[in-house]
This record gives sequence, C-alpha cells and structure tokens, in this order.
Amino acid sequence: MPSRDPLVRLRRIRRIATSLLAAMAAVFVAARLLQPDYPWLGFVAAFAEAAMVGGLADWFAVTALFRHPLGLPIPHTAIIPRNKDRIGANIAEFLEHNFITPDVVRNELKDVDLAGIGARWLADDANNRAVAERIVGTIPAVLNMIEDRDAAAFFGGTLASGMKDVKLAPLTGQVLSVLVANGQHIRLLQKVLGLVGSALEENRGYIRQKVHDHSPKWMPKMVDEKFYERLMDGIQSILDDMADENGAWRERFHTAIMELIEKLEESPEYEARLRGLLARGITHPLFREYVAGVWADIRGRLLAASESPESRLLLRTQGALRIFSTALEKNDTVRTKLNEWLKSFATEAIVERRSLIVAVVRKVIDKWDAETISAKLETQVGSDLQFIRINGTLVGGVVGVLLYAISLVLGGH
Repeated sequence: MPSRDPLVRLRRIRRIATSLLAAMAAVFVAARLLQPDYPWLGFVAAFAEAAMVGGLADWFAVTALFRHPLGLPIPHTAIIPRNKDRIGANIAEFLEHNFITPDVVRNELKDVDLAGIGARWLADDANNRAVAERIVGTIPAVLNMIEDRDAAAFFGGTLASGMKDVKLAPLTGQVLSVLVANGQHIRLLQKVLGLVGSALEENRGYIRQKVHDHSPKWMPKMVDEKFYERLMDGIQSILDDMADENGAWRERFHTAIMELIEKLEESPEYEARLRGLLARGITHPLFREYVAGVWADIRGRLLAASESPESRLLLRTQGALRIFSTALEKNDTVRTKLNEWLKSFATEAIVERRSLIVAVVRKVIDKWDAETISAKLETQVGSDLQFIRINGTLVGGVVGVLLYAISLVLGGH
C-alpha cells in the first residue's frame, strides 16, 4: 500500500528516478563496449545516451527549483528560496481573488444543509447533553459578575428608559377598552366582590370582637350584637346590589369605567399622574429592595440548579434542545430559511475577513526562512516533479533512438 507520508513518497520516487538514470548510464557503457561485436546495440546505446541527457536535464530543472544543483551558484537556480517573499505574496493574492470570493464560497455552500446537519447532530443525546451542560455551566460565571444592587439598578433603569417614550395613559385606556369589550371588567368585579364576601364571612368573629372593643363599656352586649348584625347585613346588601347585573351599582361601575377610559385617552393630567406614579415607584427604596430580593432569589435558584449534575434546569435545557432539533429537522420551511441565513452569514463573514485570512498566510510564509519554504514545497509537490525526471529519461531515450535511426537512413544515402 503506497505511503501517505509525502516525504516518504518523495524519497521513494526520487530513488526510482535516480536509479533509472544510473541504469541508463550503465546500459550506455555496456552497449558501447559491446557494439563492435553486436552492431544492433547501437540502438540501445543511442537510447541510453539520449535518456541520460534527458534525465540529467530534467534533474537539473527540478533541482534548480529548490536549491543550487551540486551546490554550485549557477544563475537562475534555487528559484523558490530566492523568491520566497514574492511567492508568499502571490499565493496570498491567489487565494484572495480565486478561492475566497463571494461566488466561490456561495457555490461551495449551495448544496450544504447546514441546518439539517446541526439538527441531526443536536438530536444525539450525547451532543445535546454536552450543549446543555455548556449552557448551564455558563450561568454561574454570568451571575457572579452581577451584584444584587446592580441588578436592581439595571432593571429599574431599563424599565424607566423603556417606558420613557410610552404614553402610559392611552395605553392603560386601550387595555381597559379591551377588557370592557370582552366583558372582563364585569368578571373582575365579580371576582373582587366574591373575595370581599368570602373575607367578611371568614372574619365574622374578628369583626364582632372589634365592634365590641370599640363600643362604650356601659352599652349592653345585646345592642353591640344588634349593631354588628345590621353592619354585616348592610355590607352584604351592598355587595349583593353591586353583584346584581341590572342593579344601579353595576350601571354606575360601568359608567365610571367608560369615563375613566375616556379621560385616560384624552387627558394630559392623567398621563402626568401615571408617569409621576411610575417614576416614584421605580425610584422608591421599597421597589429597589423588592427587585433586589427577587433577583437574589432567582440568582440563588439558578446557581443551585447549575451546580447539580441532574438538575431540572439541565434536563429541561437538554429536552428543549432535543425538541428544537426534532422540530427543525421535520420543518422544511424553517430549515430552508435558516439555511439561507446561515449561508448568507457564513459567506459575508468569510469574504469580509478574507484580507485577514490572506494576511495570516502571508505572515506565516514571511516567517519561514528560505530553506524551510523550499523544503515544505518540495515535500508536497516534489514526488510529482520526480516523475518529470522519469518521463524525461524515457522520452529522451525514445527520441535518441529515432534520431539514431534517421542518421542511419541518411548515412545510407
């Protein structure tokens, strides 16, 4: 089996070419010595002689590319070492204008299903597990860079900045309009009334005790009880009236909501009030403490989850990656669009940075000394050049025989 090592292959082919040249020299000497007794050996001698000339000429040409033949400083030899810098610049320019071009890169990526390859790779449990571990593993590093106070200030500042250009009053009015259109404000009112009624019923004993505590000591307990009963009945009656769909309370509630919506959408005063309320809320110490507390709780949970090898966060992340890969592989439309984006991004990224790529190539070649670049190029292409020597030897021999035959024919005439 041929060796894949280019240096080993070069040495082997070089030995063959040199051995063939030496063999032609031996054949030439033998043929010349025996030609007086065997005239037909003139053809053999002519072949060997011309083969030696062709072989030596090609040996000189091939060797002159990489070094001075026989160490002699013959002009126009050692071409590659003497022109190292120019060769490096030409190689870099060749790469830039012939390989790293938009058309070439785009054509190479045309039939590559990048999204499909990624989806199939990510569908493997070992791969999506590794990606999930990498994602979750970055959480502590990110969280440890953020202090709780910084997080509170960031969220507060982001909220304030994000709401700066938002018209709060009209937005609130639009939200209320949607709720009214769907009857959600009535359901909300009924929910509140139900909660109030339940709270009253559950705290009847507490309310009775408060009524008794605030009554004069000389007032009979029976009167306290009567007052308590009337108070509870009155409150329940109001709640019932408010819950009545056809009652006056319901109508007043609906009218008040509609008037509020109108004022929110049109009144600058309400806008100023809401904006001032938001500003005071965001800058209030209690808000900052609350945000800091929430962040600390989230941070602690994330850190604990990221440190556990079988945490729910890791398993859910892995599951999400698995679902994503499956969905991506099955959805041709999404995969096609993603492929278009990836190929466009890859093409732009490579082409825009081709000057950096060729600069690296030029820089690396510039760092090599003359002997190094000569040895590297000879190792890569030298074995093919040795075949020139072999072909030159054989072709030269054939030409020599033809010339010898022609000379015989012409000499005979």
